[in-house]
Amino acid sequence: MTPSGKGALAGMRVVDLTRVLAGPLCTQILADQGADVIKVEPPMGDETRKLGPPFDAAGRAAYYAALNRGKRAISLDLSTPAAQEVLHRMLADADGLVENFLPGTMERWGLGFDEVLAKRYPKLVYCSISGFGADGPLGGLPGYDAVLQAMCGVMSVNGEAASGATRIGVPVIDHLTGYVALSGILMALCARHRTGKGQRVEATLYDTALSLLLPHASNWFASGDAPGLLGSAHPNIAPYDKFRARDGELFIGVLNDPQFRRLCQHIGLPGLPHDPRFASNGGRLAHRAELKEVIETAIAGSECNALCEALMKVGVPAGALNTVPQALAHPHSAHRAMVVRHGDYCGVRSPMVMCGTPGEPGRAPPAFSQDCDEVMQELGFDQVQRQTLYEAGAVMRPASGNVISGRLEKVG
Repeated sequence: MTPSGKGALAGMRVVDLTRVLAGPLCTQILADQGADVIKVEPPMGDETRKLGPPFDAAGRAAYYAALNRGKRAISLDLSTPAAQEVLHRMLADADGLVENFLPGTMERWGLGFDEVLAKRYPKLVYCSISGFGADGPLGGLPGYDAVLQAMCGVMSVNGEAASGATRIGVPVIDHLTGYVALSGILMALCARHRTGKGQRVEATLYDTALSLLLPHASNWFASGDAPGLLGSAHPNIAPYDKFRARDGELFIGVLNDPQFRRLCQHIGLPGLPHDPRFASNGGRLAHRAELKEVIETAIAGSECNALCEALMKVGVPAGALNTVPQALAHPHSAHRAMVVRHGDYCGVRSPMVMCGTPGEPGRAPPAFSQDCDEVMQELGFDQVQRQTLYEAGAVMRPASGNVISGRLEKVG
């Protein structure tokens, strides 16, 4: 089943050779916006298929299901010439190819962009996602999100003195790298519209991780002081922190003096902005511990949600500390149609909203190689040729007959 033809990228075809997170996230967003994405897995499959529990009602690992909506699936052993011929037929009318092999893998198979693919498919946009890039002191080495959080200083500014440096609880570097790849692909397509030529796009976890050091890198450039652990506080702004109220915790973000005055007025401390320690952001930063204690004493009897609602109404950003289920069940999540469902599948939609060319979430994530016959028929392989490819192990058969398809519907 090919995409519905809706969305800004309708008519675009992408060959997705990626596994795990950054690449599949990038290509899922492309699929949600109308691109025909063909997921090409190695014979052992995408590693995330096995990263459970939990598994959903259809037997898919929840991790895999979160990243592969809207794609068609085939499995190829790209180390074999027969499977490479299948890939070449895909690329004949493809707009993009995305891969996240260790650098040098595609070249070893005779599929390098500069040496082969760019000459054979001059309009192809080729996106390579890797840990560190192909060259340099760390070139060609493997990389995972948490490893890059450690190496690139991200963990060094996350956590408190009691906990020490701590991994951010979501794979933020992988996630952002997926968006870096997405942005690069779309920019390359814009350039192709002008020049008629494709190009190679590179996204690395290392570059992405360093780009996250905002404002910490700039602070270090300007002051020479190494950033450290601040818990939930901000290195440049106060009060911008987590606070405890009567029934839970909330985050209050004050960016300027008028907001600080409104905060103080609402929590019964109208004279606090006149205290020399707290009259300016610089003073509040220098005395952040005292300021936090004063604010927490003032709100100790307040109910979290009511306090947040009241502060927001007077222009002071504040939010209760919600669990994941609470956040997903929030009425505004329903209003924004952030959760998508179809049958046993449930996921979070892509966060961009295209008002003129709206996309829609595609079908449920595919079973292993579930679309191999359909894809190969489209590529011109007859039944005898398909059977030969299966028997040679160049193309893998579906893992089972349990194929889940159909369009997804927004919830809310």
